[in-house]
Amino acid sequence: MKRILNNAISLGVVVIVLFLIIPLPTQLLDFLLIINIGLSIMILMITMNISDALEFSIFPSLLLITTLFRLGLNVSTTRQILYHGYAGEVIQNFGNLITGGNIVIGVVIFLIIVLVQFIVITKGAERVAEVAARFTLDAMPGKQMAIDADLSSGLINEQDARERRHKIQKEADFYGAMDGATKIVKGDAIMSLLITMINFLGGVIIEILINHGEFVSALNRYSIVTIGDGLVSQLPALMISTATGMIVTRSVSEGSLNKDVIKQFKAQPRAIITTGVILWFLAVIPNTPHLALALGGSVLVGGGVFISRRMEQERIAAEAAAQSAEVQPEAAAPSETDYYKDINNVYSLLSVEPVEMEFGYSLIPMVDESHGGKLISRIVIFRRQYAQDMGFVFPSIRLHDASSLGTNQYVIRIRGEEVARGEILVDYYLALEPANPLGEVDGIETIEPAYGIPSRWILPENKEMAEIYGYNVIDPLSVMLTHLSETIRKYAHELLNRAETIQLVENLKRTEPDLVEEAIPGVVTYATLEKVLRNLLREGVPIKDLGIILETLVDSLSQGRDIDAATEQVRGALARTITRRFCEDGQLRVVTLDAEVEKKIIASLTRNEQGVYLAMGPDLMQQIVGQLAEQMRKFSDLSQTPIILVSQVIRGYFSKMITQFYPNVYVLSFNEITSNVQIQALGNITLDTPARDRRAVGT
Repeated sequence: MKRILNNAISLGVVVIVLFLIIPLPTQLLDFLLIINIGLSIMILMITMNISDALEFSIFPSLLLITTLFRLGLNVSTTRQILYHGYAGEVIQNFGNLITGGNIVIGVVIFLIIVLVQFIVITKGAERVAEVAARFTLDAMPGKQMAIDADLSSGLINEQDARERRHKIQKEADFYGAMDGATKIVKGDAIMSLLITMINFLGGVIIEILINHGEFVSALNRYSIVTIGDGLVSQLPALMISTATGMIVTRSVSEGSLNKDVIKQFKAQPRAIITTGVILWFLAVIPNTPHLALALGGSVLVGGGVFISRRMEQERIAAEAAAQSAEVQPEAAAPSETDYYKDINNVYSLLSVEPVEMEFGYSLIPMVDESHGGKLISRIVIFRRQYAQDMGFVFPSIRLHDASSLGTNQYVIRIRGEEVARGEILVDYYLALEPANPLGEVDGIETIEPAYGIPSRWILPENKEMAEIYGYNVIDPLSVMLTHLSETIRKYAHELLNRAETIQLVENLKRTEPDLVEEAIPGVVTYATLEKVLRNLLREGVPIKDLGIILETLVDSLSQGRDIDAATEQVRGALARTITRRFCEDGQLRVVTLDAEVEKKIIASLTRNEQGVYLAMGPDLMQQIVGQLAEQMRKFSDLSQTPIILVSQVIRGYFSKMITQFYPNVYVLSFNEITSNVQIQALGNITLDTPARDRRAVGT
């Protein structure tokens, strides 16, 4: 029984199709016609009482079923009319009701009902549904970006974002289905009109030619049943068409139709009073229905005055409530000293945002999406790209204005501390100066905040000329976003915390559960893994292949190596990743160290209780740093990232030393470079001749 109930609709559709073939008795036809009328009324009432179209998402399918049901009944009634000239009490009574003893009047009224449905309601609903579907589909990308922006800014969580995306998809599917369903309504109206003509003409022809009846009696007999049948089918069709137009026009509603109409009419008492006064004015004009106009005007004026007084009373009550609410908190609000007597309230001051960005007043439109700001959507795109490249999802960025900043300034903070600052001009473009410009462009000289390149702010009308002269022209939003992205890349290792490390491991557990079970926490602790990942991010090495990293740590730490040595082993395992990260066109341009220099560095390695560290003499350090400064110019001319190639033994220690002087220099070892890469040495750092002589004399 339960299975039958669960499939009742499917069985009902099959039965409706059988109506087209199996003749039905008149008693059953009467019952089904009443069911059809009641069902159409119920659908119309539902559409008028819903506040959101998705509350009645089955409407397109229901529209198809009801149309099929109505057509099935039409075929059955047509069979009865043509065979017997009679199709039940319902059709007969409706026919007599509409004709009222005058067939011509009945035909005219019936045609008016059909034309109203076909020309006004059906055609209007079809157009509204078509426009609603098109605009809903066009708005989908913007809605998706708004959800991503809210998710990235922390306004909603992942579950809320998923639900909102699902609702948008359902809305698009619904309006797309409604666009097609309105074609069914239009076809139903046409088909009903054709069936009515067939019933009338076919019945008259059968009565005259086959039954040898009189023309007048045939006309009288079949006109009543035809009009009755048409009316019985057209009334439900009219209500369904009205429901169709109703549901596709409910896109901006806040409640049911009844509530919305009352609320919005009550909000305009002046319009109601003005309408009543106009009716009074028309009542005094000669040859007009004075009593009706005066009565209608009085009702409208009285109703408008009543609504206006109610609104004024509600306004006064609201103001009084607001004043009391303002006074009450002020009287009850504790002082700052009393508030912080509770130690729990002090903890609210300790929260620190991972990443913050503060803006001056002039830069707010670039952030505010309601004013066309695109910074949030650009940050979302950058977060996705950075996660794909580096294997790390940096946390949400808190964006807010700051009155302490200049109008065109912005500040980037990491863990509450300022790490970068910049200034941009919203109505200008930033032109980066090339090495050999073809000409000079007028503008305000400045320094590009992300890379420190000499630049100038130019007016929009000078943009094309600057590009002709070889300048790289960037819009203000891209300047700020580039500075933010480079800052995040630089401090990514500080943003990686224990919780994010655990999240990365949990994500790996879905694909490699055996590896995670073997490694954590027995061999590799979360603290150790976090330190290694931080070391990799600090030097720009992607941590996307977490499986290889964890496997290498298990092998390395089981042999008793420290974290620094384990990090070097991991870097060797990520050789292909590192090579791809720094190699260009199959070539790797580097600066190397002389063998004597490496020996000196190895001799400077010292071990204590905390581990191994580099204790290099100041003379040797000064020589290396001084020669490296000369080599940096070669990389600058090639527009390439400076790379120093050393042995694996000293790589980590030498990198820590050199980044103190040149933070943008990368130190690689030979075992981190794959064999298919051509290494090109741009220079070699050696010991000065006096130093060598001193070494020889000393020996």
